[in-house]
Amino acid sequence: MDPESAAMPKNAYDLAEEVKAPVLGLYGAEDAGIPPPQVEAMKEKLEAAGKTAKFKIYPGAPHGFFADYRQSYRPEAAQDAWAKMQAWFKKYGVLR
Repeated sequence: MDPESAAMPKNAYDLAEEVKAPVLGLYGAEDAGIPPPQVEAMKEKLEAAGKTAKFKIYPGAPHGFFADYRQSYRPEAAQDAWAKMQAWFKKYGVLR
């Protein structure tokens, strides 16, 4: 995880036990900023804390795979992520 700094004394990994809402994480496997090992570590941390969390890592997808105006856009991953996000929001009462 990222080192602590004065601007951010704790990162998301440090705060996993304090999470109050269900977490859905949709990541590209080729995202250098949030590599799969960090995603897996966060998933494990949330699960160990008894939190509701689901993560999906899209093979071959870079950071920004959902942005249809960028070269990083991956239509199949974006469509799947959109469907998963809507289902998640409906399941937890964010969408009807």
